[in-house]
Amino acid sequence: MSDNRSPLPRWVLLALLVTGIIAISFSSIFIRWSHAPSSVMAMYRLFFTAVLMGPFVWRSKPDLKALSSSDWGLMAVSGLFLALHFLFWMESLAFTSVASSTIILALEPILILAGAYWLFKERTTRKAVLGLAVAILGASLIGWGDIGISGRALTGDLLSLAGTAAVALHLLVGQRLASRVPSLFYSFFIFLVAGTAFLIYNLARGTALGGYPTREWGIFLLLAVVPTVFGHVLFNWLLQYVNAVTVSMSVLGEPVGATILAYLLLDEKLTLTQGAAGLVIIWGVWYFMRHNQVRYAVEEADKPVKHKKAASGPSVTG
Repeated sequence: MSDNRSPLPRWVLLALLVTGIIAISFSSIFIRWSHAPSSVMAMYRLFFTAVLMGPFVWRSKPDLKALSSSDWGLMAVSGLFLALHFLFWMESLAFTSVASSTIILALEPILILAGAYWLFKERTTRKAVLGLAVAILGASLIGWGDIGISGRALTGDLLSLAGTAAVALHLLVGQRLASRVPSLFYSFFIFLVAGTAFLIYNLARGTALGGYPTREWGIFLLLAVVPTVFGHVLFNWLLQYVNAVTVSMSVLGEPVGATILAYLLLDEKLTLTQGAAGLVIIWGVWYFMRHNQVRYAVEEADKPVKHKKAASGPSVTG
């Protein structure tokens, strides 16, 4: 990957970020449209994406000899956490609303902060911690509101939270690899690992791998192309031009976009509690990211963006 790329015009960057946000917002819609098991949807989504990426990975000629056995092991672990993310989050949509599930996903930066503090002793500011507390309050409001709807909705909220925790662990592992593993190959490899994990999972459970109608195969392909390639892979590519904090702000756009699409395409209504809690979470996460990005700005001020943080970008939510 070249370090001497010409900067993109601001309007182009903005257009690409908006495109990515819209693309990942469709993920929950496609999942709701499908009648296939979540584990099957996730497996084909990952395998189809790997197939689409294959030619580009081949052309990039990544230097794999430089990778140690521990690098390969950590990539495998990262892929397994990615599989857990998809398993929990996609399953959550069978229990709770698109709004509740995707709003809880916005807690991803908060959980990453907690993990980074525990694993890497990374510090943050008091204002960022305030944003963290507000976001957690918002998530609690969603859970409290969904208890009033049904225990089933609360189960979906907990599954979404588990999926968010899994993706946070995936990104923290990726952070350890970001300076050593090319971004494109990293994404390709972890998609293969996660897809293989789902293959084993489905075989162990006796879940049918084939026999689905043409409509379902179309949804599997849409999941690979729209939210994954035009969403997550696009965000990883943008890390060549903007820092990870800027791209990570997209996490605030997904619940908004997904909720609007669910209203238009699934006839889902947004409750007053969900709306209020969503605003609380989004404000809390925005405030946290605004006051936590000083550390990143200092780290990146004098460094060109290479593979740094590419593996820890927002490429796997939703």
